[in-house]
This record gives sequence, structure tokens and C-alpha cells, in this order.
Amino acid sequence: MKIQLETFRPDDKSSFRLLHNPRLNDLFYWHFHPEYELVYIEGANGTRHVGDHISAFEGSDLVLIGSNIPHLNFDYGIQTDYNKEVLHLSTDFKDTFINQIPELSEILQLFEKSQYGIAFNGNTKREVGKRLKTLHQLRPFEQFLEVLHIFEILSVSKEYELLHTLPQINKYSKKQQRRLKEIYAFVDENYQQKITVEKAASLCNMDKAAFCRYFKKATGKTFISFLNQYRISQAKRLLMHGKNISETCYECGFESLSYFNRTFKKIAAENPSEFKKRISPGHVRAD
Repeated sequence: MKIQLETFRPDDKSSFRLLHNPRLNDLFYWHFHPEYELVYIEGANGTRHVGDHISAFEGSDLVLIGSNIPHLNFDYGIQTDYNKEVLHLSTDFKDTFINQIPELSEILQLFEKSQYGIAFNGNTKREVGKRLKTLHQLRPFEQFLEVLHIFEILSVSKEYELLHTLPQINKYSKKQQRRLKEIYAFVDENYQQKITVEKAASLCNMDKAAFCRYFKKATGKTFISFLNQYRISQAKRLLMHGKNISETCYECGFESLSYFNRTFKKIAAENPSEFKKRISPGHVRAD
């Protein structure tokens, strides 16, 4: 799966998009998109990484993410069985619908507050999570009404925490969005080969030092750290499909088996042989 700026297609006929149980746990998917996102995950302990905020969640999580706030997929690295629901709402849904109806003023305030990133807890998380899990079973009009009901519940809830002290509003201009998309696409297309920082910098018409400062500020990671995380996510996919460790190392762009092993251990908290053994069909977990 490509790492990229996610957008609605022009021919989308819905103001929202529902992803029922998407599975991205083997990919490091650091991304952003104009749409607002409500994500619910249960049956897992994981990492909540939204904008500059990083924290752990246990058991379940319900988070509303504002427009163009970068975030990591909530199921990254999770090996237990889990359920996940993701709801995307277009900015037009807020601007041309919610913003025009006085009775929806509390929901409008919720969307504005979402630029901080909002993590819900308590009864709100349980109730909304339950509704999100059955949303895919409804007919389109019923879905529309249920989406409004869900956001009405969230808009009056006091069971939440803001993930940032300042709103993350319009962090990326259209130019920056295009630039990051080009970088991500370049990594996706070339990760199997040698990639230099200088080559990535040339895509942005920057020198190496300026590019390193820009990329760290934009993503919170160095380019090499980002590249290694993406390569290791691809390495996991190959190992899960039966490739041996040596083949996987070189197919993912690593030039040294020892460096691949060190990098894998640093990112995945286990070495490749431990990972391969753990995900093998005949392996029985000790816990």
C-alpha cells in the first residue's frame, strides 16, 4: 500500500466514507488528509500518534482528528486480534451542511475543536464504539442519520481530552501537501534501491541541510528514520509471506544484513528471526 496524501475521489457521491475493519497493522502509515477522521479500535494496546502527540492506549481508543493533521494508523504493530472502524467526513460536510444549520451548532463546535485532536473515554467511547461497529450494516440514509447522531453524542460529551494545547490548523499548504506526497511516493517506488538524502532533497529543490530541517519539522522524524520505518514495514510483509531473512534484507533496500537486523530490532523491538518465528503458523504464544 502506498504512503500518500489521502483524498476523496471527485466522483465520490457520499459526504462520508466508512472503512470497516481495515487492516494496516504491518505498515507504518504516517499520513494526512483534508477529511476529518473518527477512528475507533478495540481489542488492542497500541500507540496514539496524532500530530505532535504520542501516547499509549490500552484496550480501546476513540479519537477525532481534524483536517490535515498528520497521524499514524492506530493499529500499527498490533499482533492481537482487534476491531477497527474509521469514518472520514469531507470538509464540505462541515462547511456546506453543518455550518448552515443552527440546530447543529454544537456539532460545528466539535469539528472546530477537532483541530486539537480529541480522545474520548468512558461511556462516550463505549456507546460511540458500539454504534460505529454496526454502521456498515445500515442503508445509506440510515447511515447518514446515525452519523449525525454519533457526532451529536460526541458534541455534548464531557468525557474527553485534547491532544494538543494549540489547534493544528492548516499546518500544510497545498504546496507542502504536494511536496510531501512526492516524497512519500518516491520512497514507495524506490525503497528497494539505495536512497540518499541528497536525492530526496532534490525532489524539493532544497540542499541537504534545508531538506533535513524541513522534513523533521513536517513529520517529526528524520528522513532516514522515516525511510527505515517504511522499509521495515515492507520487510514484515515479506517475512509474513515466507521470504527468508537474507532475501528480505536486500529486497527492502538494506545493503548490510547486520544493519538490517539492528534496524529491525530497534523499530520492531524484536529481531527478524524472532518475528518470523512468532508469526509462523505453528508457533504457540507463551501468554
